[in-house]
Amino acid sequence: MRVYLVRHLPPIVAPGLCYGSTDLATDPAAQALALPALQAALPANAPVYSSPLRRCVVLARALGQPVHIDARLVELDFGTWEMQRWDDIARADIDAWAVDVAGYRPGGGDSVAGMAARIAGFYADLINTGASEAVVVCHAGAIRLLTARAAGLDVDAMAHAAAAHPHAIGYGEIVILDCV
Repeated sequence: MRVYLVRHLPPIVAPGLCYGSTDLATDPAAQALALPALQAALPANAPVYSSPLRRCVVLARALGQPVHIDARLVELDFGTWEMQRWDDIARADIDAWAVDVAGYRPGGGDSVAGMAARIAGFYADLINTGASEAVVVCHAGAIRLLTARAAGLDVDAMAHAAAAHPHAIGYGEIVILDCV
């Protein structure tokens, strides 16, 4: 199965704010500019899956196929850190997360390990559909975890791999996985 992972477009949010599972909108003008290139690069009749967050759903629906919304694709929930300035989050809390990036629950929200478990479940269900191609509109964290799963890593290794590498996935970028 060939899976096209599409990162959502830039959310409308002030710079320097921590956001993960916060439901943010994107700029419709930016989407109108990006959409033709995305449609040209993606398979026309493949099923489309999306995180339920607006920044993904709006783009997924614009791709022109019925969209399967799956809550397992939501970005990491940063709990009480959501929509706080990174500079205002206690240094001790940031340091505690740095010690255990995979297991720590920033702001009491999700851990990367917990997110990896739900992403692994989504991946298994996606592979079991029997489709030859699929488009998944989601977030950088989900893309890193799906990439790790497609590489054959188990949930624990997925979490550690995703936590060990900062993302360099651009908004609107497509990552293609050939999954077996």
